Amino acid sequence: MPAISVFYGITIFMYYEDTHRHGAPHIHAQYAGSRASIALENGAVLAGTIPPKQLKLVQTWIEIHKQELYQDWVRSLAGEGLLKIAPLQ
Repeated sequence: MPAISVFYGITIFMYYEDTHRHGAPHIHAQYAGSRASIALENGAVLAGTIPPKQLKLVQTWIEIHKQELYQDWVRSLAGEGLLKIAPLQ
């Protein structure tokens, strides 16, 4: 599970070929022992939980980098290496 970005103590991951669990394009966010799968389309939590403040940061980051995230999603489905994405600043 490659980390594609890290910011404010939040690590963002994207699994290779991870369509069977949630179906929709998504990322995995980890913060202080909590984890959530979050949809790229609308920032909805698909599974798990992270604190509300960190969830809002992740949702903001998704909106800023949506195009890059979808490109990485396509790369992951093809089994290609994922590109790092700039952190939220």
